[in-house]
Amino acid sequence: MYRLKEDTMAELEIKKSRFLCYLHKSFSEADAKEFIQQIKKLHPNARHHCYAFIIGEQNELQRSNDDGEPQGTAGVPMLECLANRQMQDTVAVTVRYFGGIKLGAGGLIRAYSKSVSNALDQAVITQKQKRLVYSMTFSYELIGKLDHYFRQNEVTVLDKDYGEQVTYLWMCKEPLDADMAEITNGRFLPEFIEERIVDVEV
Repeated sequence: MYRLKEDTMAELEIKKSRFLCYLHKSFSEADAKEFIQQIKKLHPNARHHCYAFIIGEQNELQRSNDDGEPQGTAGVPMLECLANRQMQDTVAVTVRYFGGIKLGAGGLIRAYSKSVSNALDQAVITQKQKRLVYSMTFSYELIGKLDHYFRQNEVTVLDKDYGEQVTYLWMCKEPLDADMAEITNGRFLPEFIEERIVDVEV
């Protein structure tokens, strides 16, 4: 499953109608509805404010609304787009400024689905992934070697403490015991702290 890192907006123009899709990370129906109201206030003169959202660990909360468009031509295709892209805890609001040309049911379905897909393409997306947290205390002359290793291997250093020796707290995908033993000639070994689930950009 995937989530948004931050709010995103993208615009499409189809046969003179403007479709502005706003995406927002939300963990409750109340928050989702508040965001929908914010977008309505932002665009009081728009013809339609259609929305869809998927919320919950098991995607248990799913809602959509056509807001005056023919039934099933706006909210449902928006919801299906979120589901197909495996988005979680996400609300999408598409604002339509009518351009005077009717699109027909098929055209509306494609337009609203594309508005969400286009916004997701522009958004920064994250995915839940497991990370391991370790701590290691070592001597000062190894700082350069370890910093270089961590940069090369995408290890995130969470904290550095400089006392009589140096202590690093870091987060990584896999255990690094063998590599640390090699770098430090077996003098220092990491201590496992905990496992964390984190949102990682994809």
